Amino acid sequence: MTAAAVDDVELTITGMTCASCAARIEKRLNRLDGVAATVNYATDKATVTVPSGYDPRALVAEVEKAGYTAALPRRRREPAPAGPTGDAELAGLRNRLVVAAGLAGPVIAMAMFPALQFPCWQWVSLGLAAPVVTWCGASFHAAAWTNLQRGAATMDTLVSIGTLSAFLWSLYALVWGTAGEPGRRHGFELTVRQTAGAGNTYLEVAAGVTLFLLAGRYFEKRSKRRAGAALSALLQLGARDVAALRDGVEIRLPVEQLAVGDEFVVRPGEKIAADGIVVGGSSAVDASMLTGEPVPVEVGRGDAVTGGTVNAGGRLVVRATRVGDGTRLAQMAKLVEAAQSGKARVQRLADRVAGVFVPLVLVIAILTLATWLVLGLPATAAVTAAVAVLIIACPCALGLATPTALLVGTGRAAQLGVLIRGPEVLESSRKVDTIVLDKTGTVTTGTMTLVDVVTGRGTGREELLRCAGALENASEHPIARAIAGAAATELGPLPVAADFASLQGSGVQGVVDGHTVLVGRASMLADRGQTPPPGLVTSGPTAPAALLGPPPPNARIPLPGGGALMKIPGDGDLLALTVDDGVNSEVVRAYTQFAKDTGVRLTFFVNGVYDSWTQNQDVLRPLVDSGQIQLGNHTWSHPDLTSLSKQDVASQLRRNDEFLKKTYGIGAKPYWRPPYAKRNATVDAVAADLGYTVPVLWSGSLSDSTLITEDYIVQMAEQYFTPQSIVIGHLNHLPVTHVYPQLVDIIRSRNLRSVTLNDVFEKTP
Repeated sequence: MTAAAVDDVELTITGMTCASCAARIEKRLNRLDGVAATVNYATDKATVTVPSGYDPRALVAEVEKAGYTAALPRRRREPAPAGPTGDAELAGLRNRLVVAAGLAGPVIAMAMFPALQFPCWQWVSLGLAAPVVTWCGASFHAAAWTNLQRGAATMDTLVSIGTLSAFLWSLYALVWGTAGEPGRRHGFELTVRQTAGAGNTYLEVAAGVTLFLLAGRYFEKRSKRRAGAALSALLQLGARDVAALRDGVEIRLPVEQLAVGDEFVVRPGEKIAADGIVVGGSSAVDASMLTGEPVPVEVGRGDAVTGGTVNAGGRLVVRATRVGDGTRLAQMAKLVEAAQSGKARVQRLADRVAGVFVPLVLVIAILTLATWLVLGLPATAAVTAAVAVLIIACPCALGLATPTALLVGTGRAAQLGVLIRGPEVLESSRKVDTIVLDKTGTVTTGTMTLVDVVTGRGTGREELLRCAGALENASEHPIARAIAGAAATELGPLPVAADFASLQGSGVQGVVDGHTVLVGRASMLADRGQTPPPGLVTSGPTAPAALLGPPPPNARIPLPGGGALMKIPGDGDLLALTVDDGVNSEVVRAYTQFAKDTGVRLTFFVNGVYDSWTQNQDVLRPLVDSGQIQLGNHTWSHPDLTSLSKQDVASQLRRNDEFLKKTYGIGAKPYWRPPYAKRNATVDAVAADLGYTVPVLWSGSLSDSTLITEDYIVQMAEQYFTPQSIVIGHLNHLPVTHVYPQLVDIIRSRNLRSVTLNDVFEKTP
């Protein structure tokens, strides 16, 4: 039986003042046929699932019938008019809070400390409390009146009735009772005793409750505004305009006008406006905002690029494949928004309680009044008891604590680069016993730094740094910034390079002190007829250092991760600089301390010989020896895995294991994931024979996603999912809506020990 098609609609709700308001709107929406709604008070959002083709205006009308205002969302990149309004609302709350604090403070102080009570002090208290209860608390009374007209009761109802009752009773006691007599004092006692109610005032209660609830509402609104800034920050990562190509002519347009299939130009230093495929040019793209990897990715014709990443090299022409809300960046923002709008299990329980709490409190207050009267106690004492019930029963925290904590927490996490899928993830985190951490951008600094300088005969370190630093100082490439920064730190001011030119992502050239200088990758020199010494050029997509001239006997083999090659024509010198993303020792120690305190196991993925961790044994070795962390062989990088034989694969995998065992005294754990676009059956088979766990799905954009079909994914899952599998994947280009049920069936049927299907950027059923 085919399930009916449904759509998700998001409404922005205004006018909610407490969790019971959200519960009331949610109940009304869920009464509609085929509609399933969740209303979150903390985010002022309603997420509604409706049958396909359902008119969302009917949802807006239903919300308005409940006495609130609803609006359909604008396009994600359109300016939100709610911004200034929200700021004005927050400023208004702050002004009222300041006035309330200034006036209510003396009222509370005089009531609590008899020594401060001077003749006719109670009348001064009345004058001070009146504006607090009326003007400062106007929002409570207005909301209560609106709800009363619609036959509803919310927490504002309790606040309004409670504070007005206390104030009006005090006014009655002052004018018609004995509380206003000159010389009348208000004692502060820790025991309960029966007194004449008409002789007591509760102005401090009316003013104090208004003050504290105003403070709570102000901090609540401020937290929501600050948490929303995380979402805005994500959206700000995208481009604002785009140089679209129209009949071969560049036209600068707002990015909202870009359509799928349009071609646009991205110049060096510009942000890529939308997800797409490179159809012209080649360059290096800084994708650190997505991957944490500080080394830019080389892209050329046919490669996929992501909107929001930065072109760090040459000119690119890109054909848009996903625009607007369909881009990867927009999906990230939607993920944060969904996490903030979701409801944890404890929050759902609190909302159900809040939905019936207010009417229940009103009933209890009435019963309290009736009971005191039936027992023959004075009417003034009965009213006092009833008002006390109303005053103490304003549990705004009941509906605010969980959603506000979730809102602020997910917002802060997004600012730190952690995307949380929803509240259920946070709730289930208490069951976590193992954390698997990637190195890049997770326990590394995220910034390239110069780690090695290799010089040849006749050339000194200062000359190398001076020439290379001066040239790289004119580039914005992360490797260039690392070299230029190190050179400036060590040598001071650098000369200005003349005739600077970027070489399409492979390097830069220019003139420094009369010398023509080239700084870049080994491939750049190869293209110019230069053959780097084979002993000093390592394989891998980021092999950094190609060295010119014969290597000295004691030359160090640079570790890849990024690097630069420098050629001063005619010198024939051996010149190289190596940069890498170093391990952040403080972060590593923080993770391991967390693991020690909580009992959670940590597994770090490393890259074997191609990894800066090998330079940080002082940090890692004690942790490995103590058993606090494990090391796993993360990725074996090779320019073309498909060209390798079984012997080549087995040799490389064993070499990595031997290196880790020699360096740390332990073997690599069976975690292995090659680059998806380069894998083949030979590589998979060899890794499986050697005892590696071969995941089927993993992260990274596919250079040719058309080759990866649903049938292929399912076939690989059936072949390689074992009880030892750890499956991690960002299915960036795949129609996962249809393939996921099959994968889940395979996972369940095999009782897999540890499986994570991480579909961060795609929607799953």
